[in-house]
Amino acid sequence: MTAKLDGKTALVTGSGRGIGRAIALKLASEGARVVVNDLDADPANDVVAEIRAMGGDAVACSGSVSAPDFADRFIGTALEHYKGVDIIINNAGYTWDSVIQKMTDEQWYAMIDVHLTAPFRILRAAQPVIRALHKADGDAGVRNVRKIVNISSMAGLFGNAGQMNYAAGKAGIVGMTMTLAKEWGRMAVTVNAVAYGLIKTRLTGSTLEKGTATIDGREIKVGVNPELMDMMERTIPLGRGGTPEEAAGAVYLFCIPESDYVSGQTLMCSGGLTGI
Repeated sequence: MTAKLDGKTALVTGSGRGIGRAIALKLASEGARVVVNDLDADPANDVVAEIRAMGGDAVACSGSVSAPDFADRFIGTALEHYKGVDIIINNAGYTWDSVIQKMTDEQWYAMIDVHLTAPFRILRAAQPVIRALHKADGDAGVRNVRKIVNISSMAGLFGNAGQMNYAAGKAGIVGMTMTLAKEWGRMAVTVNAVAYGLIKTRLTGSTLEKGTATIDGREIKVGVNPELMDMMERTIPLGRGGTPEEAAGAVYLFCIPESDYVSGQTLMCSGGLTGI
């Protein structure tokens, strides 16, 4: 049986760890060639090795998505190695929380840059490439529906105390998604978003472990108070947080041919939770 994404080239930001890694592995398992991105080279190269070990094809493009030159480099990597762009997943991100009166400009712009400006730059860089590929498809009599999936959050749909910067960026992604669906439909591109609820990754581990992550030269505290985590899980109708693999499944739904007539939508992947 032919895999659903055979011959497709997928670009996934933030795919060296967590949800992004699960997305990259899922798309590769269905035949996609994957451009893997992470801030650090080692995690990106590790995922490339995993994909190759399972018989797939992947290449790394490490570095910060917030860097002004990243978008051109990311799209360029796909063209250099695979001569095409079929799927773009804007997944990279993190949280840097504070209530508004304590939030610095640096915190605000860091979240807007990674969650909103970076996807904007990537999609802007992709537009002339996708336009040319779509024209070539038409000239050859080939039908090829390309896919964009932007990652939002329940915080972007409903707000969340202490996350004004993150929520604003994730709300902006929803507006970007709906707008681009209208602009790019003529090029046979679907543009959708997935809004995650509680997904268990290193960023939502226990604060008892006193973990931090180095992101763009900043030491960011990560983790959730275990009592708060227990309370959050009790509010989820399915009674638990999701796994990275389950999160990847929601993205996958928008990448397969069965969703070729679905565009401009935001899917909540939240275990049944419909507000926070």
